[in-house]
Amino acid sequence: MRELLSLACEECKRRNYTTDKNKRTMTEKLALKKYCNFCRKHTLHKESKV
Repeated sequence: MRELLSLACEECKRRNYTTDKNKRTMTEKLALKKYCNFCRKHTLHKESKV
């Protein structure tokens, strides 16, 4: 029961990464600090729908 999702940058709001997660074990929204090519720095990326 894995759900496909994308990770959107919090600063520029662009969707830079795609990943999946298990809905049963991870009920909260995913938030990772990743590199954004458009901002050219590491920013917080939060889960959004594909």
